[in-house]
Amino acid sequence: MKQQANLIRAGQVIEHEGNRWTVLKQQIITPGKGGAFIQVEMRNLKTGNKTNERWRTADTVERLTTEDRDYTYSYTDSDNLVLMDPETFEQFIVPVTILGDSAPFLQDNMAVSVGLVEGDPVSITLPPHVTLEIVEADPVVKGQTASSSYKPAKLSNGVKTLVPPFIEAGERVVVRTEDGSYVERAKG
Repeated sequence: MKQQANLIRAGQVIEHEGNRWTVLKQQIITPGKGGAFIQVEMRNLKTGNKTNERWRTADTVERLTTEDRDYTYSYTDSDNLVLMDPETFEQFIVPVTILGDSAPFLQDNMAVSVGLVEGDPVSITLPPHVTLEIVEADPVVKGQTASSSYKPAKLSNGVKTLVPPFIEAGERVVVRTEDGSYVERAKG
């Protein structure tokens, strides 16, 4: 299916130069002089290599149709994720590299959505938020107000994030799986 380049979004799968690519990030750039263009960071589905590509916003690209199927994460076996179909209980193997930067947020028995193109896995979507424990948090600086700035902290999965000054080590917080940013203090 052809679409204009300015409609490319993260998570889509496109065909470019005879290869399938999953879009990681996109940004429309409007220079002071000349026409706008879109800068796309994408990963080759076969090799795992990343590249950046630029298109004019009026250019067309071939977008591949993906079928989304729900699975439950079971465990990781070296370079592969072992997922289970919640209805048939069949196992489904997916390369870890498909997860990209969201890999640390994968948790046991988590429900995930796998994007398939002609039966081949091309993307994995995690739930938008996860609850994790803060294992390290910088102390509060005297005179710092709650609204002024966030402080560095380390989550139990090893990811570094920024949290409000009132969050201490040992507390559980809700973070976005997309970028690891703080959402709120976990309830209960």
